[in-house]
Amino acid sequence: MNLIEITPVQLLLCLVFILIAGTGSVVFRLKLEKDLAWGTVRTFAQLFLVGYVLKYIFQINNPYLILILFVWMVFWAAHAIRGRVKEKEVAYFVPTFISMVASYTTVSILVTAAIVQVKPWYTPQYFIPLGGMIIGNSMNAVTIALERLFSDLRKQRDQIELALCLGATYQEATATILRDVVKAGMIPSINSLMTVGLVSLPGMMTGQILAGSDPMTAIKYQIIVMLMIVAATAIGSIIVVHVVRRRCFTRAHQLVV
Repeated sequence: MNLIEITPVQLLLCLVFILIAGTGSVVFRLKLEKDLAWGTVRTFAQLFLVGYVLKYIFQINNPYLILILFVWMVFWAAHAIRGRVKEKEVAYFVPTFISMVASYTTVSILVTAAIVQVKPWYTPQYFIPLGGMIIGNSMNAVTIALERLFSDLRKQRDQIELALCLGATYQEATATILRDVVKAGMIPSINSLMTVGLVSLPGMMTGQILAGSDPMTAIKYQIIVMLMIVAATAIGSIIVVHVVRRRCFTRAHQLVV
């Protein structure tokens, strides 16, 4: 099957969808017109920029440069999390960033080296797209987990401090909160496992099929992607929540949020 090229005129036609959404915002006074317009401009600019950059990145044959680029991607994911999780009492950005780098790098290398068996494992054509999917999906899980963590710590402050006064450690006093927080972060990826192929065809699989790949090959890659995202979500959420929870308490196990 030949790949159908998208012309600039066809891209501009897509703006009709934004006009429809913007009209709905005006009619119902949602005040989202500026966000829709700015988001559309950024989508065009960022994706075209990435497209040009990827042409050069795919020619890189240096594992250190590839890993530096990957860490840079994780940094912006952590930056996005900081923008969405409004927390001023606890400095969570650095531990979150370090935890994400450690967990996502491990999962990405495992996928490319051991499962897909790319040679060399850092081949950017595989490592960057697969790693990007891990970062993007796990970022949402970490955001949900952190928001829930700070919220539950404040809501249950009295119970936590009572447990601490009775001699419990901060780990014991927040064990239930920790389980609920990690579970909340993982639910979206688990729901995706339950509904993939029934409710929607995921992006990577759809892209490969549109590009002319054999559907069975696309399905195999999508299975790998779905499972690696679940693993990265679990590992990333657990590590980040454990590290950040520790920073919510002093050395004397006093709650600071």
